[in-house]
Amino acid sequence: MPDRKTVFVTVGTTSFDKLVEAVDTPQVKQELSRRGFTHLVIQMGRGTFIPTKSVEDGTLDVDYFTFSSSIADHLRSASLVISHAGSGSIFETLRLGKPLIVVVNEDLMDNHQSELAEELAERKHLYYARPQTLHQTISEMDLDSLLRYTPGDATPVAKLINEFLGFPTS
Repeated sequence: MPDRKTVFVTVGTTSFDKLVEAVDTPQVKQELSRRGFTHLVIQMGRGTFIPTKSVEDGTLDVDYFTFSSSIADHLRSASLVISHAGSGSIFETLRLGKPLIVVVNEDLMDNHQSELAEELAERKHLYYARPQTLHQTISEMDLDSLLRYTPGDATPVAKLINEFLGFPTS
């Protein structure tokens, strides 16, 4: 039996049916399977679109759920994460060192999330897609080209703030 390679898809606490629908297409599933992924786990949030459980030829095992008390275990066991553009999901995935494709929900009014995703994609920490470009992004991605994200050290800033406020610094 081949090693388990899981793609974890998360939409967060909202509804993002366009992402779930994009992942559920035969083209995306076939491309993931072609790239050696064996399992697709979709966290679909409040969405109403129900993905199909498995591919016709059985090459990709598909499962889904609405919510979980913590997605940390799913993120840790994933070989690839496809996520909405929420900053919490993005940074939690990057801190774990997991390859990430961020899919922006263009239906949101104030889409500041796309700016974060675009900036991190420019810095080569993740891939950035829209629901309609997800298949192309997956087929063209080179996961080895992604750079590991290193969180900044806030200690110097905190020290300056403490000094400014008159608190003792050590």
